Amino acid sequence: MKRIIRIGSRESALAVAQSEMVRRDLKKALPEAETELVTMKTTGDKILDRSLEKIGGKGLFVKELDLALIEGRCDLAVHCLKDMPMESPKELPILAYSEREDRRDVLVLRAGLSSLPECPRIGTSSKRRRIQARKLFPKAEFPGCRGNLITRLKKLDDGEFDALILAAAGLKRLGFEHRISRYFTLEEMIPAAGQGILTIQGRAGDDTSYLEKLDSQESRLMAQAERAFVRTLNGGCTSPAAATAVLSEETAQGRRLTLTGLYYEEKTGRWKIGTMEGASEEAERLGETLAVCLKESPDGPWEAGE
Repeated sequence: MKRIIRIGSRESALAVAQSEMVRRDLKKALPEAETELVTMKTTGDKILDRSLEKIGGKGLFVKELDLALIEGRCDLAVHCLKDMPMESPKELPILAYSEREDRRDVLVLRAGLSSLPECPRIGTSSKRRRIQARKLFPKAEFPGCRGNLITRLKKLDDGEFDALILAAAGLKRLGFEHRISRYFTLEEMIPAAGQGILTIQGRAGDDTSYLEKLDSQESRLMAQAERAFVRTLNGGCTSPAAATAVLSEETAQGRRLTLTGLYYEEKTGRWKIGTMEGASEEAERLGETLAVCLKESPDGPWEAGE
């Protein structure tokens, strides 16, 4: 009897496309097994009239899949790492990290526009994106825009916005790369921790050794540093805290990791950016150290917040 591995996924087009990518890789790693996609709508997909900050954070995108794993309705679950809470349940560990897709944020103009108007309406429900974009577009309004990627693009082209700020990875994975008008550099806009990385989550105690072939050590190290930074700042998925790690080429002394993080001060709305470098094997400690340095140092330069 053939082994069947059931893969849990949100039911949006992007989530399904991403899960199918993992499914294809899984078939190569374990050709003797059959795979089955199990899709479901999460609470975060259902509540679209309020910002994530007001309804409990992006953890609402994973709890239904967590429950499906616990109850045995699926064996694995595929997530965008940036949508996952900073603490994973011990009984549901992250088992593998995909190779990283483009981590940058991008600007997508409304169909028919070749450039932004003087005072544009740029849709985003992310405070992280909004506070950084205000420096780039000081005359812009930033109304909220929730929904899956297809829904948001439709709202854009129906005239609700002049542009959207989105993740390059999602657009590329769904074949909308041609809609990208501008890539923001990592200096212009620090991405969310883990942006561009897919993760495979499963149950502790299950034999999932077959996933070792799907695990990217580079992505794992970058994720450890970025998530440790945000976690140390007590920042959940709705926090404007942001972090991005870059690995150096291999040398005789090993690989170095450069981490850049954004710290947002809740009381004042001010924010600042810092960078730190360290050995790649100290990725998690590097994230923790940079977070503490930014949080405890009164030095700037500070940016005005909301």
